[in-house]
Amino acid sequence: MEALNSIVGEVNEVVWGPMMLVLILGVGFFLQVGLKFMPIRKLGMGFGLMFKGREATGEGQITPFNALMTALSATIGTGNIAGVATAVFLGGPGALFWMWMTALVGMATKYSEAVCAVKFRERDEEGNYVGGPMYYIKNGLGAKWAWLGVAFAVFGSIAAFGIGNGVQANGVAQVLEANFGFSTSITGFVLMVLTGAVILGGITRIGAVAGKLVPFMAVSYIVAGLIVLAVNADAIGTAFSLVFTHAFTPSAAEGGFAGAAVWAAIRFGVARGVFSNEAGLGSAPIAHAAAETKGPVNQGLIAMLGTFIDTIIVCSITGLAIIASGAWTSGESGAALTSLAFETSLPGVGGYLIAIALSIFAFTTILGWSYYGEKCMEFLFGVKVMLPYRILWIIAIYFGATADLGFIWLLADTLNAMMAIPNLIALALLSPIVFKVTKEFFATGGKSEEAGHAAE
Repeated sequence: MEALNSIVGEVNEVVWGPMMLVLILGVGFFLQVGLKFMPIRKLGMGFGLMFKGREATGEGQITPFNALMTALSATIGTGNIAGVATAVFLGGPGALFWMWMTALVGMATKYSEAVCAVKFRERDEEGNYVGGPMYYIKNGLGAKWAWLGVAFAVFGSIAAFGIGNGVQANGVAQVLEANFGFSTSITGFVLMVLTGAVILGGITRIGAVAGKLVPFMAVSYIVAGLIVLAVNADAIGTAFSLVFTHAFTPSAAEGGFAGAAVWAAIRFGVARGVFSNEAGLGSAPIAHAAAETKGPVNQGLIAMLGTFIDTIIVCSITGLAIIASGAWTSGESGAALTSLAFETSLPGVGGYLIAIALSIFAFTTILGWSYYGEKCMEFLFGVKVMLPYRILWIIAIYFGATADLGFIWLLADTLNAMMAIPNLIALALLSPIVFKVTKEFFATGGKSEEAGHAAE
C-alpha cells in the first residue's frame, strides 16, 4: 500500500505541477480572449437567463435553471469550506487572489464546456439527452480523437467515487462526529438512504432536489458568512491588503502559519480553485447537456454563472472570513480552520453552522457526481450499466463515511487532473466552433438559436 501511495503521490506531483496550472489558466485565458471577455461583460445577461430558465424552453430532461443547480450541487461542496481553508493554510492569504484569477478565466471555460455539451449532445437508447466531454470529443473531433473521449470517461467514472462520493461522505461523517457525537456508521447509513431515495429517480429527481436545496443552502451560507465579516468589519480592509500583497510576495511565518512562497500561493490557489469550481474539469457540462434549452449559447451563459457563484461569491466569503478573523495564523487547516473562524466570530454557534453547511454541501455533491459518474459509465458500456452503477454508488457511501481516506483523497485529486487534460485539449480544438456560434448568437440577438430550436 505504501508503494502504491508513493506512486500515486509522484503522479499527483506531475499532473498538478506547473504544466497543469499553465494548461488550465492558459486555455481559460485563450477562451476568454477569443470570446472578447464576453463571459465577464454579459454576466448580468447570464443571471437574467438563469431566472427565466426556471421554465423549460426546449428539448431535454430538466430546466436550464435545474441544470445549473445540478452542476452547482456538485461544485458547492467541501472545496468551498475545507478547500479554501487548505489553500490559505498552505499558500497564505495570496492563494485567495489566485482562486479569483482561476474563476475569472474559468467562466470562459465553463461557458465553452456548456456550449459544446449542448451542441454535440445526443440521445441514448432510452431517448434521453446525454452529453459532456466524451460526446463533444466523439461528435466534434471525429474518430481519430475517440480515444481521448474514452480516456475522459474512464478517469471520470473512477474519480467520481473519490471527489464525489468517498471524500464527501467522509467529510460529513467526521464533522458530525466531532460536533454532535454522531457515529460514523449511523451517518454513513443515513447518507445511503437519503442518496438512494434521490438518485434512483435519475436526473429528473436529482435536478428537482438540487433546484430546491442548492439555492437555500448557498444563500444561508452566504448570509452566515456576511455576519462573520460584519463582526470583523474593522479587519476587512487589512484582509484584502493581505490577499493582494501575498499574491505577489512571500508570506512570512506568523503564529501557527509556517509561511509560504509566491509559488505556493499560485499553486494551491489554482488547484483548490479548480477543485472547488471544477472549471476545465469537464464535469459540469454533463449536467448542462440534459437542459431543456433553446440552444448552446443560452445554456453557456447560464453555465458560466456556476464558476462565478461558487468561487467569486461563496469561496470569497470563506476565505475573507478566515483571514479577517485572524484564524489563518492559528495552525489549523481544512474544515477545522473555517470552523474556527466562524466559531471565533460567532461563539457557541459558528462551529455548528459550519458542520451543518458542510453536511448539506457534501450531500448535494454526492447527488451531482453520481450523475456524472453514471454518464461516464453509460458512454463506455451503454444504459444497461446505469442501475448497477447507482446501487454500487449507494453502497460506496457507507465505506467512504467509515474508512480512512488519506489515499482516496490523493487518488481523487490525481484523477481530477487526468480528467481535465482530455477536456482542455478538446476545448482548445473546438474553440473555433464556440467562437462562431457565440458571434452568430449576438449578431442576430439570439435569433440564430431560436431558429435552430424551431428546426428541432
